[in-house]
Order: sequence, then C-alpha cells, then structure tokens
Amino acid sequence: MLFDDTYKTITNISEGIYKEKGSKFLSFAFPVKNENEVKLILADLRKKYYDARHHCYAYVLGFDKSAFRINDDGEPSGTAGRPIYGQILSFDLTNILIVVIRYFGGTKLGVSGLINAYKTSAHDAITNNIIQTKIVHETYEITFDYLQMNNVMKLLKDENLNNFDHNFEEICKLKFSVRKKLSDDIINKFKKISGIKIEYILTE
Repeated sequence: MLFDDTYKTITNISEGIYKEKGSKFLSFAFPVKNENEVKLILADLRKKYYDARHHCYAYVLGFDKSAFRINDDGEPSGTAGRPIYGQILSFDLTNILIVVIRYFGGTKLGVSGLINAYKTSAHDAITNNIIQTKIVHETYEITFDYLQMNNVMKLLKDENLNNFDHNFEEICKLKFSVRKKLSDDIINKFKKISGIKIEYILTE
C-alpha cells in the first residue's frame, strides 16, 4: 500500500451541546499540534468550568495518527473517552482534541445513555467545524558552495519548492519543504549537483 501523504483535520475551535435527563454536556473541538497544546487547553477549561462534574476527552496527533489518548475523568470505563475517540476516527481526523464537559443533572443515564451522550456531543462539535485536507511535507536543509548557487536556485524554481532560512555566505545554507510523496525524486535531483549536502529536518 502506498503512503497517503494527506490527512484531514479541523480548521478552528467549535462547540456543541447535548442535554439528557437534567445533565448538560458541553463539547469543544480544538485543532492541536502537540501534547503541550492539549495540556494548556485542558487546564484552561478546568479553570473556566471548575464546577462541572466531568471533563472527558480524546485526542489524536500526527499526520499518521500515531499519538492518541482517551480519558473518562471518573465516568464508568469506556463510556466517555472512547465514544469521543470513536467520532474522531469516524471522521478520519487528526491533530484534534475534543473535550466534553458534563454538568450532572441528578439522574443517572446508565452505560448506554452515557455512551450516546458523549458520542452525540463529540459529533456535534465536529459537525459545527470545517474539515480540511492537508498535505504532508518534509523539510530539508541543504548546504552547498557559493559556486553552485545558480544550479540550486534553478532547481528550487523549476520544482516550485518553498525555500526559507537562507544563509548565503561562502558556504551557503537554506531549507526547503517538499510534498512527502515527491521528496525522493527531489532529493535525487539535488544529489546530482556537485558537493551538495542534504539533511532531513522534519515531517509535518
């Protein structure tokens, strides 16, 4: 199977609300890139909604969805975080955090009732957002002799590559980003330029 170098995520912060037997479920969807962002958002919500009974959540990170976590925050195991996570999977999203905050209404909903409430709340937050497809890019740094400047710049222009962080002294350096599925071909073209060094930086 060929690697798919695109992924889907949300574009902004969105909210939803669900009410059942007196309980109120406030849902929030956030675009996030790392766990530090997740921690800051969770801390902020806990301060703002300090009087709520539960702050349940799920998140998925990385273009390859390699990092994820679910949290029931005191609700019966599997009734909150997992249904929220299930909605993220069903929309095939990543780089997203969904938090559902529950104000208990005095009447227990039972396992099936809780699963439905958290699932519906998460679904509401997602559908109130805008989903976009992004392309995975790899960033490289190239080092080359000043005499190779024309060859390097011509290749960058011909391949329409985004380049930045230039340092054009005796030994020249710059960074460029390229769509992941095109990276092998581009690197091979650069390697044909005499004396060039290429270093992989990151994928995002």
